[in-house]
Amino acid sequence: MSPRTSLPIGVIAGTGIAESFQIPDRLKVRTEFGDVVVGHPRDRAFYLLPRHGPQHEIPPHMVNYRANISALHALGVRSVIATSAVGSMNPKLRVGGLGLATQFIDFTRGRQCTLFDSVVRHTDMTEPYSGRLGEVIAKSAAQMGLKVSQGLVYVCVEGPRFETAAEIKMFRMLGGDVIGMTGVPEVILAREMEMEYASILVATNWAAGIQKRVSHAEVLEGMRKSGTKVKGLIMASIDRLGAS
Repeated sequence: MSPRTSLPIGVIAGTGIAESFQIPDRLKVRTEFGDVVVGHPRDRAFYLLPRHGPQHEIPPHMVNYRANISALHALGVRSVIATSAVGSMNPKLRVGGLGLATQFIDFTRGRQCTLFDSVVRHTDMTEPYSGRLGEVIAKSAAQMGLKVSQGLVYVCVEGPRFETAAEIKMFRMLGGDVIGMTGVPEVILAREMEMEYASILVATNWAAGIQKRVSHAEVLEGMRKSGTKVKGLIMASIDRLGAS
């Protein structure tokens, strides 16, 4: 096992996925940006971080992304597998389908998007997502008989409101495939810390204007239905990383 894969994996679980993991052991990690509660199974080398808090009480625009990434880094994590609920703008990714992001477009506004406020640090974002982790996830999915759409462009908006039909039309014209509220600045901060980062996208609905209306209940239900297979894909990917 290489030194990189022998390090613990970080799993950042989004809406509806954290609940699929039954991990009673928790620890509080203190960082300069705030405290973070992380789950840690006794028999597996990974940490589970519920993005929206242990009780899913934190809305997307209020998530302390800097604390979350800093906490995982302090625990020795150098590879992160995240999950995100998304609305699909691409007919090839149907509702209930899974995908992998390879690029993002940032339309957030009020978030702390760097860990370096007091020094000049410019981080390359040409390829923000880890090709190695993406390949591991894709191979694990194929072994499980799951289809995963690859090469997706993730558009991140501020939230917590959903988008207008006109905004979705614009995002599609810009080359966006999916829309979400949590992928940025998470991926940026991970890259600043030189951590590999991959995001498993779960299409819970068609984006605004493609379907008649969008609701939070629909998103929650979509993630609930996908929870078991996404958990299985994460665990299979962690096992594959450990064997590489």
